[in-house]
Amino acid sequence: MFDDILAKGKSTLETVTSMRWWTDALFTFTTTKPPNYSFVAGQYARLGLPDEHDAVWRAYSMVSAPHEAQLEFYGIVVPGGRFTSRLKQLKPGDRILIEKQPFGFMTVDRFEDGDDLWMLATGTGIGPFISILRDPMVWEKFRNLQLVHCVRHADELTYREHLAELAQRPPSASATPARLQLIQSTTRDPETAPPRLHGRITTLLESGELERAAGIALTEKSSRIMLCGNPDMIEDTRRILHQRGLRPCRRTLPGQFVTENYW
Repeated sequence: MFDDILAKGKSTLETVTSMRWWTDALFTFTTTKPPNYSFVAGQYARLGLPDEHDAVWRAYSMVSAPHEAQLEFYGIVVPGGRFTSRLKQLKPGDRILIEKQPFGFMTVDRFEDGDDLWMLATGTGIGPFISILRDPMVWEKFRNLQLVHCVRHADELTYREHLAELAQRPPSASATPARLQLIQSTTRDPETAPPRLHGRITTLLESGELERAAGIALTEKSSRIMLCGNPDMIEDTRRILHQRGLRPCRRTLPGQFVTENYW
């Protein structure tokens, strides 16, 4: 079946090189990188696995940086899902299809200016932000990088050690790279003590608690915002941002925020 799909010329056949399980449902996997494959941090790939008749395709954001030698992806098992029920069975050495063309417009180059980059993520929506933070360019474009990760339970706060390492050793040759601050929040654990917050991103925004935790105000002039994750979070956050006078980036009109739904 792989031969039939490859004959269409739109994808390549790559090899799974590692699988890591963070929880029973959350996992990271890496693959070989197609020859001449180029993407911008924040974009996603279409991955394919064979089923009984053809192939099942799903979009997964790259977690790896554009310059890295392999591709890394972060996902969650969907109970009964046609794709993840196959994906969770993969092991190093197995094969997976990757379309040659990357997709997506949630990239830092959408912003023409700004001092502070806010990256607001729920669940696995943190994936493209890790790719962005692994790219040296973002550390030179902004002064402050605020990564906000909201999940249900604390064991879903993945990549913590890696993000702490990035904060200590930015991947930039600049003498004055940006400052990275990681703000984490849970919604279903009992209320927690600082530094972790408790509550949804929208609740923390409306109460002002998010900005107090960051020590930086979210403003039209200085702030540029990226939203990725739960569509309800994105829609509600868009409403809050509009109320504050911020607008989405358009192709012909600069703005203050960009979004990407994660299902």
